[in-house]
Amino acid sequence: MRRINVAIIGTGWCGGIRAVASAASPWVNELHIAETRDERLQEVAGATKPVTATADYRALLEDPSIDAVMISTTPEPTHYPIAKESMLAGKHVFLEKPIALELSEADELIALAKEKNLLFTIGYSQRFNPKFAYVKRSIEDGTIGQPVSALVSRHITRNLGKKIGGRVKLSPAAMEATHDIDFVLWCLAPRKPIRVYAQEVRKIMGAQYNVPDCVWIVVTMDDGVVFTIGAGWVLPPAYPNFSSTWIEFVGTEGATMVDDTHRDVYVTTMQNGIQFPLSSMPGEKVNHVYAGPMQSETLHFLECVALGKQPLVTAEQARLVMQVYQAADLSAETNLPVDLIAKATPSTEPALV
Repeated sequence: MRRINVAIIGTGWCGGIRAVASAASPWVNELHIAETRDERLQEVAGATKPVTATADYRALLEDPSIDAVMISTTPEPTHYPIAKESMLAGKHVFLEKPIALELSEADELIALAKEKNLLFTIGYSQRFNPKFAYVKRSIEDGTIGQPVSALVSRHITRNLGKKIGGRVKLSPAAMEATHDIDFVLWCLAPRKPIRVYAQEVRKIMGAQYNVPDCVWIVVTMDDGVVFTIGAGWVLPPAYPNFSSTWIEFVGTEGATMVDDTHRDVYVTTMQNGIQFPLSSMPGEKVNHVYAGPMQSETLHFLECVALGKQPLVTAEQARLVMQVYQAADLSAETNLPVDLIAKATPSTEPALV
C-alpha cells in the first residue's frame, strides 16, 4: 500500500477535523499543517503530531515530498490563489467550497489541474452523508421511477450565519444552498440545469452584514424536472453550528423523503434547555466514532491520492454548482428568471452563460 504525505492549510473548524482524520489514516505517512493563528496551530499540532507545524503555508508547498494539500482557509477569497499556488507546486488539491469567486478563476484551476495531471476536488461533504447517498441510489436503481421534482430545505443558526456573513459578502445561495445544489445535481445527472429563479429576504442580517437572511431557489432541468432549494442562516442560537435539513424527491413511481433535522438525539438541561447534539453539517467526534460526513470525505480524498483514483466530486461539477448559485443571486437581484444557456433569439431575461 502506498502511503502519502499530506498538508492541511488552515486548521480552523473544518481544517482541524481534516487534520485529525488525516493523522489517524493508514493512507498518510507524514502530516504537515499550516495555520496563521499561533494558539490554534499549537492546539492542532498537539492533537495530531505533524512533521511540520508552520504559519507559512508556502513552506509546505516548497517541500517536494508533500503529495497533496487540503485547503481549508478563510476568508473564501483565499481559495483560488492558494489552490493555484499548490497546483503550480505539483500538489494534488482538495479545496473547501467555493471553488472560486469567479467562473474564470474556476476555469483556470480546472485547466491547470488537467495540464499538470493533478487530482482536484471540492469539499461537498453532504455527498458522504448516508441518507443523501440513499436518495441517489433510489433514483439510480429505479425505486422511485423517473424524477419529477425535488425539495431541499436547509437552515442553520444565526451565530454561524453572522460568522460567515461577517467575513465574506457571499449569499446563502453561495455558502449554504451550494451543498444542496450540488447534491440535487449529483442525483439528477446527466440532466443539466437551464433556468433559475430565486427570491431572498433581508430582515435580520441585511443591516449589519449586507447579506440576505435566506434564499429560495427554483431550478428547471433540461428534461423538465424542477427542484426547489431553501437555505437560511438565521435560526436562533442553539447547539453549536446546528443544522436542520428536510429532503423530498418525488418520482413517477414513488418518493423518497429524508429527515435530516437532527431531532433524533436531544439533550435537555436546566442551563441550556433542549439542544440537539450531533447536528452540525460536518459532524463531530464522539469518543471512538465520528458522527457526520466530513471524516469520510477526508479519508476518501486521501485514498484517491494514494491509489490515483478520481475523487467523487469533480471540479467541473463544482463549477456547474457555481453557475447555479450565481444565477440565483442574479435572479434575486433582478427579480427575473436567469437562463443558464445562450439563446438563439434576443430575450429580456438575464442570462448566465
